[in-house]
Amino acid sequence: MTRTILMKYGELILKGANKRSFEKLLCDRIKARMTRVLGAQGFEFECMQSTLYVTPKDDSMVEEAYEDLKRIFGIVSLCISYRAEKNMEDILRVSLENIPKHIKNCRSFKVDARRSDKQFPLTSPQIMAEVGGELSELCPEVKVDVVHPEIVVRVEIREKYAYIHAGNDHGAGGMPYLSNGRGLLLLSGGIDSPVAGYMMAKRGVEIEAVHFESFPYTSERAKEKVIALAKCLCKYTDKIRIHFVSLTEIQEAIRDNCEEDYFTLILRRFMMPIAQRVAEKCNAQALITGESIGQVASQTMSAIAVTDCTATIPVFRPCIGMDKEEIVEIARKIDTFETSILPYEDCCTVFTPRHPRTKPQLEKVIRAEKNLDREALIEKALDTMTDMVVEL
Repeated sequence: MTRTILMKYGELILKGANKRSFEKLLCDRIKARMTRVLGAQGFEFECMQSTLYVTPKDDSMVEEAYEDLKRIFGIVSLCISYRAEKNMEDILRVSLENIPKHIKNCRSFKVDARRSDKQFPLTSPQIMAEVGGELSELCPEVKVDVVHPEIVVRVEIREKYAYIHAGNDHGAGGMPYLSNGRGLLLLSGGIDSPVAGYMMAKRGVEIEAVHFESFPYTSERAKEKVIALAKCLCKYTDKIRIHFVSLTEIQEAIRDNCEEDYFTLILRRFMMPIAQRVAEKCNAQALITGESIGQVASQTMSAIAVTDCTATIPVFRPCIGMDKEEIVEIARKIDTFETSILPYEDCCTVFTPRHPRTKPQLEKVIRAEKNLDREALIEKALDTMTDMVVEL
């Protein structure tokens, strides 16, 4: 028995003259990931007619490879198929040996056939009739339903082989990673920012991250939590560089010189230009945050306007129109939720005002921070920067 993983991509098909470059990025990602899982000589790989094929040489590794491929951005659907020679005798043999275990617990099935190779002597309806008839005899308890089947058995006649499979899975979707520039993610220890990073990576944006520390007000465990979140994202990106910047001196200066109601707003007005300086150093073209409109006081429209004006590069907020339940659903899917809710606080919880301003006016915020030497504090914060690479 030879099993092959078939993968289909979606919007890449629409890329016209640029399709080949996107396709190459996707193929390179798949080959690199499979080399890590299976070894350089441990698989066959082909790309033909908008379908990608991975055939592990060790059949016992198919499931592990399959789970890894589910996390490759750019793939919209995938399945484990059984490979047969391109003749009806072998197609029927492979189908009857392998497909019954997939359909026996279902109420109904149908067979669908497609011929990429139009030289194959039988038409698609003829293939469907032969395979469906044999399977129906072998599994009489499973009803044939060509309109609303519980499971679809597909026979694909391709260039070199025929492939038979029952059911498929959704892939990660999106665009191939590294295909749409680089962004700097403001990665806190919360639920939202890892989701924002995932969503931008899904659109092909290479992710680097900056994390703001406030030692001794935040602990080493808070830093470890952020590293763990980055490792979760590495299941999709392979690696992420994290830049750590201390905000302790800035937060103490804000506490000592500013009105309490403005603490969080002023802190965020420091975060944005610091993040922009970090972005410039690592050649990132945009900042990425996990803000959701109206979720907390610093994420009202007025508050975002007050903090946004301190950055001059684009700020992407993929979670901006989502409610918390929607964000949590994605966090659970990408396995960041349980880490995000660990009780280790980040810098945004230090010196939190009792009554934060939700509708701030820019001129009043500027007056509230007039006693701060912004540029000197920003430079001192940048001097504390360290970085590390987190890998899968």
